[in-house]
Amino acid sequence: MFEEQPQNLQPQNLQQRVKQLATEAIENSNPTAWFDVLYSQSQGDVTQIPWAKLTAHPLLQDWLTTNNPQGQGKSALVIGCGLGDDAQALATRGFQVTAFDISPTAINWCQQRFPNSCVKYVVVDLLGLPSHWEQAFDLVVEIRNIQALPLNIRSTVITSVASVVAPAGTLLLINRFRETEVEPDGPPWPLSSSELAQFTQLGLQEISRVTFYEAERADIPQLRIEYQKSAPV
Repeated sequence: MFEEQPQNLQPQNLQQRVKQLATEAIENSNPTAWFDVLYSQSQGDVTQIPWAKLTAHPLLQDWLTTNNPQGQGKSALVIGCGLGDDAQALATRGFQVTAFDISPTAINWCQQRFPNSCVKYVVVDLLGLPSHWEQAFDLVVEIRNIQALPLNIRSTVITSVASVVAPAGTLLLINRFRETEVEPDGPPWPLSSSELAQFTQLGLQEISRVTFYEAERADIPQLRIEYQKSAPV
């Protein structure tokens, strides 16, 4: 049974553990493998998952409140859904939500937390998306997955994220930002301006951008960017 406990500030040794797992996965040429290791080793203790808050991301919730999107008849995809709170927030707005994670443990956790949910929770790798997802979703939500993957596959990851946005659809991106093109120490590896520019090159137009800072890392800017894919001519 998974135990939902209040989220506390993560200890430094947990951050070190995340870095160790990510480094080992990269060295084994499988950069996404460490996520399920972390979820599995947590043994249902949510305090051992650094990004788990048991509530929708505040910048997603603010976007939903401000824009009040009407999801009836529209599809949404949550990338790297974790424990499912962002997906549930979209479902309450009427979207037909698909939410995926590479971690079978995380997906099982979602299904236990929300046994009666209308969200379709599935195990999928961002680096190997189903072909029928191509340009299939009216709203795509990407929160802090790109920054969790190394720079040597970043172009591939960005292409994968952009590929699932339907024509005239929306991509909501929430990730850390770095103001230099120099490769940072990670994880996470914040996104640079040139990396963000790839979304424009892939047919997505930036509609709005919000910069914010977290209290525990006030030195690192974070961005919420809303993109819209070009409509068919």
